[in-house]
Amino acid sequence: MGTAVSFDVRGERPAAAALDAAVAWLHHVDAEFSTYRPDSGVSRFARGEAPASDDLRWVIDRCERLRERTGDFFDAYATGSFDPSALVKGWAVQRAADGLRIAGVERFCINAGGDVVAAGPAWRVGIRHPFDAHAVAAIVKAEDLAVATSGLYERGGHVLTPSGRPPEGVLSVTVTGPDLGIADACATAALAMGSDGPAWTLRLDGYEVMTILADETVLTTPGFPA
Repeated sequence: MGTAVSFDVRGERPAAAALDAAVAWLHHVDAEFSTYRPDSGVSRFARGEAPASDDLRWVIDRCERLRERTGDFFDAYATGSFDPSALVKGWAVQRAADGLRIAGVERFCINAGGDVVAAGPAWRVGIRHPFDAHAVAAIVKAEDLAVATSGLYERGGHVLTPSGRPPEGVLSVTVTGPDLGIADACATAALAMGSDGPAWTLRLDGYEVMTILADETVLTTPGFPA
């Protein structure tokens, strides 16, 4: 899906089979949902060449629910064509993490282009500084935690407001919580809200948020684990 995924697994027990299964799952998701591949399931569905799979129907329904929940600020059609990447990447990595846990892997970290699931204690997740790719703006103390960041510094105007314009007044939004799919989608929605995002994030149940505004002011919800 246009990004790299890395696995950091700690502990004495070998986890080769569990890792192979997690990697196979992510390749399956890439084949089904990548908008970078013209032969993917979502690309063929958008062109009317193939019906929606069960997973795609679930994702379409979840994207619609998130659009309603966020007042249209999370919109898989914001760029003009169906692109569920802001949900799918986090959802897929969370599923991979759940599979590792079921297989008995207790301490690991999965990093998918800066979106992270950390299982077990004592992980430190750096949040990239929006103006310096070699610096961090904050470090999150992560134990059994998902961390998702949405910013305008990587892909430009890929996040749009309901009026079709890039958001103003904000540089990045980081959301932490129990599920990477929800955290990723909420980070995208809060970024699209621009300077109105921090007020909305205060109402998120079970998730904590750090927002970096355009003037470099840093705002966090009360429980943000930095």
